[in-house]
Amino acid sequence: MGARVDYAAIRRFRDNLAKLNREQAAEFTEAAVKELAARLLTKVKKRTPVGQYPARSGKTGGTLRRSWTVGEVIREGDAYSIELINPTKYAVYVEYGHRTSNLKSWVDGRFMLTISMQELQADAPRILENKLKRFLEEVVNAK
Repeated sequence: MGARVDYAAIRRFRDNLAKLNREQAAEFTEAAVKELAARLLTKVKKRTPVGQYPARSGKTGGTLRRSWTVGEVIREGDAYSIELINPTKYAVYVEYGHRTSNLKSWVDGRFMLTISMQELQADAPRILENKLKRFLEEVVNAK
């Protein structure tokens, strides 16, 4: 009694893995960096305080929150980086705290970026694992 083995699936798997090249790996990595940056942007925007002004002042709050943007992905060798930018000149003071204008008291920082980064660092392994799983499934199951 003999068993028949169909090697077509194994050959297809081998061929699909061979197609995975440096360019695809770089595209995957860049997409992963962009996804993490987008998640960080969402977290930091939610955590950024909005100024409250009396109606008669004519001012509206939210400039600091609206000013967050994501920069371009930068690749240096095998390392990838991306900047989260807030060009508002008082952003650093809201983040880390500051003295009041009369220098008599201290306003505590809100640490909106610091806390968001810590949360993302805790979530990143799970996010990247799921993204890598989906990517490899696409490569392996490609026809």
